[in-house]
Amino acid sequence: MTTILETRGLSYSYGDGTKALMDVSISLEAGKKVALVGPNGAGKSTLMLMFNGILRPSGGSVLFRGQPMRYDAASLRSIRRAVGMVFQNSDDQLFAPTVYQDVAFGPTNLGYAAEKVKRYVGFALQYVGLFGYERRPPHHLSGGEKKRVAIAGILAMEPEVIILDEPTSNLDPASSEEIMEMLDELNLGGKTLIISTHDVDLAYRWADEVILMKDGGVVRRGTGQEVFGDALLIRDARLKLPLVVDLYQELAGRGIVRGSKPPRNVLELCDLLQTKAQAGARGKIYICNVDEVEGEEIRAMLDKIPAGFKGAMGTSAKVMAERCGITIDFTYGVIDKCILKALIGKNSIIMTSGGMVDHTLQRIKDYGQESGTKIEAIRLLQGYRKP
Repeated sequence: MTTILETRGLSYSYGDGTKALMDVSISLEAGKKVALVGPNGAGKSTLMLMFNGILRPSGGSVLFRGQPMRYDAASLRSIRRAVGMVFQNSDDQLFAPTVYQDVAFGPTNLGYAAEKVKRYVGFALQYVGLFGYERRPPHHLSGGEKKRVAIAGILAMEPEVIILDEPTSNLDPASSEEIMEMLDELNLGGKTLIISTHDVDLAYRWADEVILMKDGGVVRRGTGQEVFGDALLIRDARLKLPLVVDLYQELAGRGIVRGSKPPRNVLELCDLLQTKAQAGARGKIYICNVDEVEGEEIRAMLDKIPAGFKGAMGTSAKVMAERCGITIDFTYGVIDKCILKALIGKNSIIMTSGGMVDHTLQRIKDYGQESGTKIEAIRLLQGYRKP
C-alpha cells in the first residue's frame, strides 16, 4: 500500500510551554479509514492540525506522499487542497451569508473559474444531500446540516485526504450515523479518511486502523480488535471498552462464547451465540441501484418482491425514498441489519447507489465465506419481474 501521510519524530509545544506531541512517528496508508482515540489532552487534535499544515512542528517533520511539508503560502495552499480539514464545531468553519458562498470559498481561493466553481459546488451539495440549499443562511441549519455543508466545502476542492475532528460531536444518533455512512461512501470512492473521536464504539466498528494516543504519544495502533482487545491498556488510557467487546468478555468469562478475538459488531456476536438448533430457512436480500431506476419503478419493484424490510444506504437512496414516500426500516448499519434479518428467514431490500452496490454484494459474500452461512443476494435491474 502507498503511504500518503507520515510523521517523523514529530513534537509540538504550545506558547505556554505545554507539550502536546512528543516524538510521534507514524505512517498512514492511502485509502484507509483511520480513527485517533484517546482521552482529552492526548494530542489527537494537535496531530490532525499538523496533517493539514495549520500548525507547524516544534521538532520533526510531516510528509505528504513522501515529500516534507513546507510552510510558505503556495505550499500550504497546495497541501490544504489535498488534505481537507472539517472542524469539530461547524460554526467555526461556516462564515459566509449563504450555503453556496461557504462551499464556494475553497475552490474560489484555489483560482477555479466561476463556471468550474459552480459545477463543483453543485456536485458537492448533491453528494451531501443538500442540493437546493444554496441560498440558505448556514446559521439557520440544523447541526447535521451544518456538518454536511462543512464536508461539502472540503469536497469542492477535490481532496485526497479528509480529516474530521469529532465528526459526530453534538449530533443526534440518526444524524451521526448518516454522517459516518457518508464517510464510508467517500472512502469507497477512494478518499483517505482520518477522524478523532471519544466514541469508542464508533472507532471500533468503523475504522480500518485505530491509533490510541495518550500524553502526546502513540501507545498502540492496529485493528479495532487488536487495540480494544487489551482491556488494561484501554482502562489506563481512561477510555471504556466498546459495548460489543465488553459484552463479549462477560459472555466469554461465563463460558457462553469462545474465540480468540472479540466480535467486530453485533452481527458477529449473534453468530457466536447462534446454535445449530436455530438454523432454518434463510431470507433473501435484494439490492436496488437507485441511479438506474426511476422512483415509480422502485415502488413497482417493492410491490413485486417478497421483501419484508427496507433499507436505504447513501444520500441518493435516502433522498429517493423520501421523494417516493417509501417508509424505511433501516437507515444505518443497513447491510448487517439485513443479514441479521436473513438469518431468521426474513427478506429485505437495500436501496443504494454507485460503488455502494458492489460493496453491498461483496459484504454479503464475505459474510457467507466467513460464517459458512450462505445468504442469497439478488441485484435488481430495470424491468425486474417477480419469478
